[in-house]
Amino acid sequence: MRCEVKGVAGVILAGLAAGSLWTFPAHAAPPAAPPAPAAGSADLKSEGPTQPAKVQDGQYTDKNGDPTYHVTDNGKKVDWYTMSGYLRYNANCIVCHGPDGMGSTYAPSLVDALKGMDYAHFAGIIVGGKKDVNASQELVMPAFGDNRNVMCYMPDIYTYLRARSDGVVGRNRPSEHEPKPAAFEKAEDACMK
Repeated sequence: MRCEVKGVAGVILAGLAAGSLWTFPAHAAPPAAPPAPAAGSADLKSEGPTQPAKVQDGQYTDKNGDPTYHVTDNGKKVDWYTMSGYLRYNANCIVCHGPDGMGSTYAPSLVDALKGMDYAHFAGIIVGGKKDVNASQELVMPAFGDNRNVMCYMPDIYTYLRARSDGVVGRNRPSEHEPKPAAFEKAEDACMK
């Protein structure tokens, strides 16, 4: 069965409205998993101001349920989703927002924008786009709700930019990462069909 990409965007927006979506679209059913470690567990300790409260299938989330990073070894090792976000950002977002999310003459810094933006707001802009007009310029962020290369990896991109915004991931490619979770691969395959 092939899914409509507009359906993917609709599922994502519905999940965000319900406050329950932090991973891949609902049509990529998550596998049954053991309970996540309790908050405060040594496995969840990360560098940076944002600390994960939960991990499920390799995806770390904060106390609000938003995707977040897990950075260890003095910034040398990142979780899989941060690494994937780095790769996806450089494949889809760098053209407008510049290297490492620092912005360009064409588009604003996402490193600065993420300092006060939760995942639901971020996802809403990605899915529906945004337009800022003033006397000197017109900035337009196109809607990516029909682009699987962005929609299937939206939590990853957010996680990478959040790590950049918090200053725990530098401007270069992360040197090490946690292994790719089997659940990630399964969800990725389902989303890209």
